[in-house]
This record gives sequence, structure tokens and C-alpha cells, in this order.
Amino acid sequence: MFRNILVPSDFTEKSLHAATLALQLARLQKEAKVTLLHIIETIEDAEYEEFADFYDKLRKQVEKKMQKFVQSLGPDASAVQTAILFDKRVPGIIRFVTDHQVDLIVLGSHKIDPQKVPEGLGTISYKVGIFSPCPVLMVK
Repeated sequence: MFRNILVPSDFTEKSLHAATLALQLARLQKEAKVTLLHIIETIEDAEYEEFADFYDKLRKQVEKKMQKFVQSLGPDASAVQTAILFDKRVPGIIRFVTDHQVDLIVLGSHKIDPQKVPEGLGTISYKVGIFSPCPVLMVK
């Protein structure tokens, strides 16, 4: 059913929980792959070249965090692919989904306080859920 599962990650416990669940889903299917994606937010209205050294340092830091994160997934981690992009988070996730024919996004989310609903509508997970062209599983 789902062959190409994307897990956008910020390396938090919520992301770890989402990645673990995505791997469990992938195990149920033959040849399913899980991609762990981290987006490094770019500086508004600035050319990449202006901050190339800065972005290079960030990429190296993220690569180390990504490696540790993948290792924390245990023996199933061998099924995980990784990707690092420089972009805005929500548009970057949606572009990745479209460009790589992702058929399920699994991402960490939070519980929305019924008394503060408007605050929860601005989250990355909510925006991805609205704009995604494929199903989204929000893990709480």
C-alpha cells in the first residue's frame, strides 16, 4: 500500500516516535522505503552563496545529528534513507513529496488545546497535513 514513506524530522522525541512508527509500517510491506528528511531553514531574501560557509557548517552538524538519530532507531535503521535540504520547512517538505513520489508522510505532532485552537493551526504538521498531496499520519 505505502511504498515510499517520508518522515520529516527535527530530531526530537516526537520525530523519533514518528520514525519508529514509519519503520513498523514499512516492515509490513515488501520493498517499502523510509526517508528521513531534515530541512535547514534558509535565510529570507538572501542568496545561498552569501552564506555558503554558514550553510556548510550547518549541514555538517545536521549530518552528525542525522547519523545519531538513525542509529537510535536500532536494527531497522538499515532500511532508512536520509535527505537534507536547504529550504523553507513546509514548502520544502511538499516539494520533496512531489519530486520523490512519496505516498505517505509520517510526522510528529502535538495535541492541540481545545481552548487555544488557533495556536495549533500554525504548526508545521498542520500545514503539511493541509497542503500534502498524499496521506499524512500525525503521530502524537
